[in-house]
Amino acid sequence: MDGNESTVVESQEQKIKRIKRELESVPASPGVYLWKDAEGTVIYVGKAKQLRARMRQYVNFQDDRAKIPLLVEAIDSFEYIVVENEHESLVLEKNLINQFAPYFNADFKDDKSYPFIALTCDDVFPSIKYTREKHKSGTRYFGPYTDSRAARMMVDAVRRVVPICSSSCAEWRRLARKMKNGDIDAFLSENGTLRPCFDAHVGLGPGVCCGSITPEQYAENVKRVARFLDGHHDEFVRDMTEDMLIAAEELDFERAARIKERIDAVNALSDKQHAVSSRNLNADIIGFYREETIAGVHVFMIREGRIINSNEFILNKGHDVPDDDLLHAFLLRYYDTTTSIPREIVVRTSPEDQEAMSAWLTEKLANPHGAKVRFTAPIKGEKAELVEMAESNARHTLLRYKVKTNYEDKRVNEALLQLESALALPGPPHRIECFDISTIHGSYTVASMVVFTNGKPDKNQYRRFKIKTPLEEANDFLSMQEVLGRRYSDERMADGRFGSKPDLIILDGGKPQLSAALEMFEKLGRNDISLCGLAKRDEELFVPWQDSGPVVLPSGSASLYLVKQVRDEAHRFAITFHRELRGKGMTASILDDVAGMGPIRKKALLKHFKSFRNLKAASLEEIKDAHVLPDEVAEEVYLVLQQYNEAARTS
Repeated sequence: MDGNESTVVESQEQKIKRIKRELESVPASPGVYLWKDAEGTVIYVGKAKQLRARMRQYVNFQDDRAKIPLLVEAIDSFEYIVVENEHESLVLEKNLINQFAPYFNADFKDDKSYPFIALTCDDVFPSIKYTREKHKSGTRYFGPYTDSRAARMMVDAVRRVVPICSSSCAEWRRLARKMKNGDIDAFLSENGTLRPCFDAHVGLGPGVCCGSITPEQYAENVKRVARFLDGHHDEFVRDMTEDMLIAAEELDFERAARIKERIDAVNALSDKQHAVSSRNLNADIIGFYREETIAGVHVFMIREGRIINSNEFILNKGHDVPDDDLLHAFLLRYYDTTTSIPREIVVRTSPEDQEAMSAWLTEKLANPHGAKVRFTAPIKGEKAELVEMAESNARHTLLRYKVKTNYEDKRVNEALLQLESALALPGPPHRIECFDISTIHGSYTVASMVVFTNGKPDKNQYRRFKIKTPLEEANDFLSMQEVLGRRYSDERMADGRFGSKPDLIILDGGKPQLSAALEMFEKLGRNDISLCGLAKRDEELFVPWQDSGPVVLPSGSASLYLVKQVRDEAHRFAITFHRELRGKGMTASILDDVAGMGPIRKKALLKHFKSFRNLKAASLEEIKDAHVLPDEVAEEVYLVLQQYNEAARTS
C-alpha cells in the first residue's frame, strides 16, 4: 500500500471516530436524522424511535443492509430533528425526502408527474378536471392514474352519471372569474336569462351558466362525484333505479330515459372493471417484483369487490435495500400524493412501523365514523391470491419498462466499463469465462465453464469437464489447475469449437483459486489473459497485480450484479453436471452389487423399465415379468432396490 492510500484510510478512520464522538450528544428520543456528504448534500433521510442508538448502528456497521458501507464512506456530517412521537417522525421524514430527494432513499425511477382527477372545491361551483399539476390547497385529488387515457375516460364517465362543470368549459371559466369578486345572488339572477353552454345542453353539465341549479344543489352533486370517484358505484345504481321508477310512475318518461342512460353508463364502467372479490372488499393490493437495483410495483385499487384502477411504478432500488425499506419508501411516496385512502392495505409483509404508518393514513382518511386504516399480510386465501396477482403484474411492469428504456443493454455496457476500470483491463471484457468445481469428498468431481458474451449468457459456448486427476479427497485447487490446463492448452486454444480467447477469466473461490490458476498459467506460458478470483463471502475480487487486498465493487453497481450473475451460473452448471454423474454412478454401483447381474442383463433391464426411477418403483412381480433375469436374480435385485429406497428415505 502506498502513502496516498494510507492517508485515505487514515482520514476515513478519523472521520468515523469524529462522527462517533459527535453522536454522543444526540438524544435518545424519537426523531428524524439526515446524513450529509462532504459538500453538505443530504444523501439519506431516516426516522428512529431512538435517534442516538439508530445512528450509531451505521458507523458501528451493525446494520447489515448492502448499501451501508457505501453510505458510511460518503457520510461527512449529520443533522437531526427531535419530535414528540413516531407518528410525527414519519410525517417529517416524508416531507424531508420530498424536499431533498436523497440519493440513498428509494424513490420512483421515473420522476414525472402522474395524472390525477381533481375537484376544485374552493370554487362556489367546483369543477372536475384531468391534471398533472402539483397539489394545491382547496383542491381534492383522486389518483394517481399511471394510465392517462384511463383518467380521461373516468372524467367522461363521471360526468355522464353526475352532471358537473368541467374546468375546460369556457363558460365555467368566465363565470368563475366573475363570481370571485361579485355578488352571488346578482350573478345567479343574471344567469337565469342566459342560454345553456354545450355541456349543459347535452346533459354533462348541470346548467350553472343558465341558472338551472342552486349552489346547495350543486354541492350535493360534488359530494356524489367524490363518492363515485372513491369507487362507491353500487349506491348510485340503487338511487338512480329508484328515481327512474318514480319518474316512470309520474309518467315523466323523458326524465326516466335520462336516468336510464346514466345507469347504463355506470354498468358499462363496472363491466370494464374486473370483479376480483366474492366479498364487498375495499382495499389497495400492493405487489413488488425486484431485481438487483430496480423494482416494479403494481397497485390494485379495489372498491366494492372490483378493481376500479390499477397503477404501476418503477423504483430506483431493488435487492440492494431490504424489503421493509422498499415498502416503507413506496408507502410514503404513494399515499402522500393520493387522497384515495382505503381502510385496508394488503401487502406481502406488514411494514415494521405499521402502527405509525396506520396512524398517519388514518389521519389522511379522516373518516367521519372513526374508521382506521389497517395493514393485512395474508398467508392464504383470497387476499393472498390477490397479492400474488399484483406481484405478477409488477413483474410485467418491470419487464415493459426494461424493454421500453433499453435498460438491459445500457446496464450491460455500464457493467463492462466498470469492470474494465476496476480490474485495470486493457478493454471492456466482452467475453468472460468463469469456472467452478463441484465434488463430494473427491468423488464425481467435475468442473463447469460458462461463457458470457457482451454481458449475456452464451450457452452454446458452455463446457463441462470430468476431472481425471486421482483424488482421495476434495481438492479444488488441483481440480482447477487440471481444467485450466486442458482449456487453455495450445490444442484447445486453436480449437474453434471453444470460441475466441476470453477477455477475462473469473475463478469461483477467491485468492487460493487465483494462485492455483497463476501457477498453471506459468506452466502453460500464458500471460495474455486477465484473471481474477471471486470470494464467495463478501463478493470480493482478487487480482494478480494487487497484493494489498481485494478489489471491492460498489454495492448495487451493474458490475457487481454481472459478476455475481456469472458466478451463480457457473455454480448452477457445475452442480447440475455433478448430480447427473452421481446419479448415474449410484445406479450403476447398486445393480453391479447384485450377484448374477452382468452388463448385458443390466442394460436390458433398464431398457425395459425405461429409467432407473421406474425400476426403483417396480414390484417383484413386475421385475420377474420383464423376463430379463432369472427369478433368483430378480429377487436379489428387488431386495437391493428396497434397501436403497429405505436409505434414501431416511437420509
